[in-house]
Amino acid sequence: MDIPAPDRLVRLAVDLVNTRTLSPERLTSPAAVREFLLEHGESDPITLDEADLVAVRVVRERVRPVFHADPATAARVLNELLEEYAVRPYLSDHDGSPWHLHVAKPGATWAEWLAATTALGLASFVAGHGFKALAVCAAADCERVFANAAEKRPRRFCTPRCSSRTRVASYRARQG
Repeated sequence: MDIPAPDRLVRLAVDLVNTRTLSPERLTSPAAVREFLLEHGESDPITLDEADLVAVRVVRERVRPVFHADPATAARVLNELLEEYAVRPYLSDHDGSPWHLHVAKPGATWAEWLAATTALGLASFVAGHGFKALAVCAAADCERVFANAAEKRPRRFCTPRCSSRTRVASYRARQG
C-alpha cells in the first residue's frame, strides 16, 4: 500500500471513479477490487471481503464529485478526504519491500488507502494544473471522467472513440 508515482495517483483516482459509469459496475466483488488493485501496481497479498468492497465503493462515490463540482466544492471534498484519511507521509520498507512512501495510517484498510492516495494525487494534480484539467466526458452516452495535463490541448472527451462517435452522431443529425 505504498504511494504510486504522481501520474499513477491521478490514473488511480480516474480509474476508480470510472469503475461505475453508464457501463456496468466493475467492482462487483472483493475479487474485482483485488484485480483493480493489481492492475494499478499493488502486489499480493491483497485480502478483501464484502465489507472492503462496500468501503471501496463508498470511497469511489466520495471522490466522484471532484470531477463534477465547481472548484470550491471539489477542493472541499479533497480537503475532507485528506483530513479524514491521510497522515503525515512516512517511509516504510515493510514486508521486505524497497523503501517507499506511505500517506495512509499504518494498518489502513484498502478503502482508507485508496481515499488517502487518490485525494493526495488529485490535490497534487490540481495544484499544478487547476481544476479545469479534471473533466467529465462530453459524449452524451458517456460519463467517464479524465484528467488532462496538456494545457495547450484542452479535451472534451475521455477517448478518441467518444469524440468520433459524437462527431458522427452530430453529422448524421445534420444530414437527417
